[in-house]
Amino acid sequence: MVWFLKNLVSAFLLPPLSLIVLGVAGILFLKNHPMLGKSLIISTFILFYILSIPIFAERALQTLEVPTRSNSEINKVQAIVILGGGTYIEAPEYGDHTVSPYGLERVRYGAYLHRHTGKPILVTGGDLLDIGSSEAEQMRSVLENEFHVPVEWSEEKSRDTRENAYNSFSVLSKNKITHIALVTHAWHMPRAIKEFERAGFKVIPASTANVTQRNRNLFSFIPSAAAFLKSRLFIREVIGILWYRLTPVPNKF
Repeated sequence: MVWFLKNLVSAFLLPPLSLIVLGVAGILFLKNHPMLGKSLIISTFILFYILSIPIFAERALQTLEVPTRSNSEINKVQAIVILGGGTYIEAPEYGDHTVSPYGLERVRYGAYLHRHTGKPILVTGGDLLDIGSSEAEQMRSVLENEFHVPVEWSEEKSRDTRENAYNSFSVLSKNKITHIALVTHAWHMPRAIKEFERAGFKVIPASTANVTQRNRNLFSFIPSAAAFLKSRLFIREVIGILWYRLTPVPNKF
């Protein structure tokens, strides 16, 4: 229930729903408060344009990105921890649930690191959608059956980044492992590092899927769905960072 409510509130704070709410509010105010109504409608269109252009979206995500550390630093870790990145539900071509595109990007880099360092892997991510298949289970399947990389530990109860951190620490600390390479998207790394360090880990960031800036030209100012998605990811991460700063760690950890 807590997970559902948190994501419901998040949906209202994030575009496009937040922009729809703002625009509808403007329309409702037009009759009795025309100036306010017009201002809200104009603001909706301006924000929609800004969030939809690549030059803003790409720069915004880049402000969050944490670069991957050098190979020499990654070689010193005790284990590699890969965070779940969502589920591709009932993938018809695979005949079952599997990792999402985001999850696949993380798994691919985790496999690459394992081949180059030989460090054991922990995958972490629960069954957020209540489909009978956890993200950790899906990542393990892809790593072992497609990348032919072994998974040493699988943490399948976490429902968010904070739980990823504390539940992973519960597993790895039993094996006296506290120094890890953390694999997630570069734009998600600031929030992930903070939580994993708070849980007790020494973290070496192993970021993947960095936003590469295109050559600036006319198309940098033309709205696109891809740019809008990047802006949404940026806003979601900012909200997540602020939320974790304002909320205490639950006693269950």
